[in-house]
Amino acid sequence: MTAAVFKEACLSFAQAAAPYLPIQDDAHYEEALALVESLLEEAGDSASDPLNAVVDLLTHAIQTYEDQDEELVAFEQRALKQPADLAMLRLLMAQHQLGIADLPEIGSKSMVSRVLSGERSLSKNHIKALSQRFDIDPGLFF
Repeated sequence: MTAAVFKEACLSFAQAAAPYLPIQDDAHYEEALALVESLLEEAGDSASDPLNAVVDLLTHAIQTYEDQDEELVAFEQRALKQPADLAMLRLLMAQHQLGIADLPEIGSKSMVSRVLSGERSLSKNHIKALSQRFDIDPGLFF
């Protein structure tokens, strides 16, 4: 490949990637997330796979956009302030669309409510039961 051909390929790539490098709005952010997911499914495990370089570029653009979005930054700060067990419980509830009555592994609705409000902590037995139910590593609660 000559330098001129390489330069033309780079210019073509830059033009195609312009909406994502850098990401300017929510629509392109969502598209970039979907594109990364798609590319990850196609890319090989080899570092030499050119799709991995594109994934790196896009994930950097996504991270930069997230770091500049006030709502996402505030969400991340709130999440980091929560104890790990509470954050994991809330995530599981959101992912599985569960309410306080849907967690018999913790106990009654009032017990689940106390855990979610921070009045009580999850016990080892709660974590073991939740880990089994959702088929996850108990370490994710710590």
